[in-house]
Amino acid sequence: MEKIKNNNRILILLFIGVLMGALDISIVGPAIPSIEKTIKVTGHDLSWIFSIYVLFNLVGISFMAKMSDLLGRRWIYIAAVSIFAIGSLVVSVAHDINLLLIGRAIQGLGSSGIFPVATAVIGDVFPVEKRGRALGLIGAVFGIAFILGPFIAGFMLMYFDWNSLFLINIPIAIPLIFFAWHLLPGKKTGVKPHMDWEGMIMMGIILTSFTLALNNIDTKNLAESLGSWSVLPFLLIVALLTPLLLMLEKNQPEPILNLKLFNSTEIRLVGFIAFGLGLFQANIVFLPKLAVDQFGVDPSRASFMLLPVVLATAIGSPLVGRLLDRIGSRIIINTGLIISSLALFLLGLLTKNTIVFYTAEGLLGLGLSMRASLNYIMLNEAPAKERASTQGVLLIFISVGQLAGAALIGAIASSTPGHTQGYGYSFMSMTGLAVILVVMSFFLKGRKRELEGNTSR
Repeated sequence: MEKIKNNNRILILLFIGVLMGALDISIVGPAIPSIEKTIKVTGHDLSWIFSIYVLFNLVGISFMAKMSDLLGRRWIYIAAVSIFAIGSLVVSVAHDINLLLIGRAIQGLGSSGIFPVATAVIGDVFPVEKRGRALGLIGAVFGIAFILGPFIAGFMLMYFDWNSLFLINIPIAIPLIFFAWHLLPGKKTGVKPHMDWEGMIMMGIILTSFTLALNNIDTKNLAESLGSWSVLPFLLIVALLTPLLLMLEKNQPEPILNLKLFNSTEIRLVGFIAFGLGLFQANIVFLPKLAVDQFGVDPSRASFMLLPVVLATAIGSPLVGRLLDRIGSRIIINTGLIISSLALFLLGLLTKNTIVFYTAEGLLGLGLSMRASLNYIMLNEAPAKERASTQGVLLIFISVGQLAGAALIGAIASSTPGHTQGYGYSFMSMTGLAVILVVMSFFLKGRKRELEGNTSR
């Protein structure tokens, strides 16, 4: 009974930590008009307020996750929350764009350790038959954050400056650090720490170059943009360094990217599905723009028209978690991808019927709730000493899919007269990919094999 209570306390601790990181994504949008009033910024600067957070999150994931596997969860989780709090403090005192971006970068680095470590801790303390519920609750955080974020921002901006939105992270982070010290496992793996600095630096350069290339693409002049000095060199770096990284990691005693894991058919399939999931999630970014074009609503109302997808994610994730413990991951991933296919198809029809539009949004949110199933499989397939690292790899697949999806959708839309029809083409192309992933998902392990073959109980 005491162990169950302790596990529940740990789950609450992890939930609040992930919620803190997720809220700092969702509250930035409402804060931008206030930021523009106090800081001189360009449109490019505004996009980097989001992008630099994502970039440093992406670059830091591998380092934080690997350190967690080698040095124990407690220290790295505390370090991640502390770094996030420092970044929040820097943002809260920023009065120029440079300091603001530095703070956002520090925040992104801190958040890169919070989610993979939280997921790995669930693998450490929860038995395989109870992991689904915990993963589902963590997965619901993002839906909850995108519901609460705009409301919290709107309320606070009525009485305080935009800086206060980030300052409130400090009183949240302090008790998180205190309870993390007392609750989280601090046990090391027993492996002598050996950091794969070469692989870590090379992966950081690859991910940074990929992010910079996609952020610098001008979707209105795609062909010319791809050959420009702001895009082509970064794409060449990715193309040249990726095979070198793969060769390097084969000979590392403690590689940042353990290629042996991909000998598992299960993990290879999860990688493809995770990339596809990231592509599908990128569609959500364009739904407000689509709502403005299709229904003629103003941008503020268009943002509220996202509520069905957010609510469906917040409700669907805990439900998926409970079902994971009963029926396993394969049937949930099958169902989630089928539902996502239907949602993308309905969106691709570009109907002016609001009921169909809202239904498609709700189905998309429900379908994407199967993300917890991917975390579940990675926890089961990876050895205990690499739990956080494999969660980091999963996050990278999803994030790269999100970046690629945003660039792809933007390119298709901008190259189509009227733009709106371009969104239809992109949704339909995503539907085709979702159908392919549905077929692939049937090759995942069934529930019986999943329990029998679990390597990390």
